[in-house]
Amino acid sequence: AFIKSVQELPMPNLAINGLSVELSVLLIAVVFGLFQLLIAARVGNSQRGLAWNVGARDAEPPKVSALAGRLERAYRNFMETFPFMAAAILIAHVTGRDSWMTLLGAQMYLAARVVYWPLYAAGVPVLRTLVWLVSLVGIFLVIAACFMAPASLPAVAPGV
Repeated sequence: AFIKSVQELPMPNLAINGLSVELSVLLIAVVFGLFQLLIAARVGNSQRGLAWNVGARDAEPPKVSALAGRLERAYRNFMETFPFMAAAILIAHVTGRDSWMTLLGAQMYLAARVVYWPLYAAGVPVLRTLVWLVSLVGIFLVIAACFMAPASLPAVAPGV
């Protein structure tokens, strides 16, 4: 009954230009990751100075503000989870295992990551961790879908 009610939840249609919702979410996550990288770099590098920015960066970096440090850590945290999510979405798509689980999981991941970033930047402790856990549940849903039987077997070219 619970799974049936989850399957019937209204989901936003995030499909971009003919891509599936899951691949669209992956594309949005790529853009969001680049956005985080650029913001963290801009804030941190503006505080470290030109000499450090164009130098070899062999020494410890100069200290930055708490906000700049949190933006850099939030970006690194994104990069710790994103490869797993990207791989899971691609595996599910290539093997024909897109389902309500991949749809829900992908959107949970993206929504949680978008909410997580300002929470981390603002230094909100407990809620930030709970939101991170939601993103992890999203990844697990997509991974779980990869272990389910495909909706339809992908066509294989003769002689392959």
